[in-house]
Amino acid sequence: MIWQSAKMAFKSVMGSKVRSFLTMLGIIIGVFALVVLVSLVDGATGYVTDTISSLGSSYITVSVLDDKGRPLHLEDLDEIMESGIGLAAPMAQTSVTGKNGRESGSVLLYGTTAAYQEVNSINVSYGTFLRQTDVDHHNYVCVINQTMADELMGGMDCLGQTVELSGLRFTVIGILSDDDESLTSLLTAGMMAAYIPYTTAQRAASTVSSTIDTFYLSPLSDSTVEETNDRIKAYLLNRFSKDEDAFSLFDSSIIEDAMGEVTGMLETLLGGIAAISLIVGGIGIMNIMLVSVTERTREIGIRKAIGASRSTIMLQFLIEALVLSLMGCVLGLLLSALTLAIITQLVDNVTFHVSAGVAWVAIIFSLSIGLLFGLYPANKAAKKPPIEALRYGE
Repeated sequence: MIWQSAKMAFKSVMGSKVRSFLTMLGIIIGVFALVVLVSLVDGATGYVTDTISSLGSSYITVSVLDDKGRPLHLEDLDEIMESGIGLAAPMAQTSVTGKNGRESGSVLLYGTTAAYQEVNSINVSYGTFLRQTDVDHHNYVCVINQTMADELMGGMDCLGQTVELSGLRFTVIGILSDDDESLTSLLTAGMMAAYIPYTTAQRAASTVSSTIDTFYLSPLSDSTVEETNDRIKAYLLNRFSKDEDAFSLFDSSIIEDAMGEVTGMLETLLGGIAAISLIVGGIGIMNIMLVSVTERTREIGIRKAIGASRSTIMLQFLIEALVLSLMGCVLGLLLSALTLAIITQLVDNVTFHVSAGVAWVAIIFSLSIGLLFGLYPANKAAKKPPIEALRYGE
């Protein structure tokens, strides 16, 4: 009976193609809006999350807010590394004047150690990065970025040349690569930057002391960020009198979690807006089904006169409403997939596609709309008395 009703419903829908398409248009637009908006948010979120991960999800930034009279020094970072907590590199930043002959300009000066290269995944185009011996012997050497090499040193062939930083002469031992996927490169983009041994930075800048307020911590090869976070937290709690407010730990997972909450709320909001279009489409289905019931009143009377039950009549019109809704949903999904494919071709580095989850939500919601708004017309058709139905139009 259901199969027979489905065939009759499909025949009725295809018998008036233009009217059926206009009826389905609300569902098509609603599904299109739902799928495209949610898919765009998903694609953009995935791209931003991947970008954040590539810019340093593998290290933790540790900031000491209150040292409780037990400040951290380089020796303490050595202890952290030797104890297997992770690879630690201090970071002290200041701005100084750099000079090379007649050329001068403002330079971002970073004081750190050899471990900074591995912690931040820094690539050196020419020369080498800072070494432990440079830190131990307070050597006046520096590693510069490409911007500084071009604007202050006259080009990339400046290895071995000297440059004045805060009035002190440093020898250039390395030039960093301009890597767009490196957080270090992005933070210093368009600015001149130089990296010197932390111990030498204490002499070059009055703002840098032997006390370490900020350092980066990278997990060892057999550890995760979460495990390293727990270990350094335990170490700092033990050092700073169990006071969690004495320090702060930050890694990119915090940004990712916050983004997840924001995008989840955004998806819900956009999905709700798109659902309104589906409801409008459902109203269109109910309207056309009521018209169909009126037009086919005599047909209903004849079917009842030859023995069709009330449930059979109701099922026929209900399936017709579901067919309209489902066909509109399928067309909406196809249009969404085509639109997302075009957008993917136009936008670099981001892929947008219809996920199975979103597609199923659209299908279930569309069928629910068809069932909800088709119920009243179907019930109205089933309740028509056969005698009155047969006399309709006389």
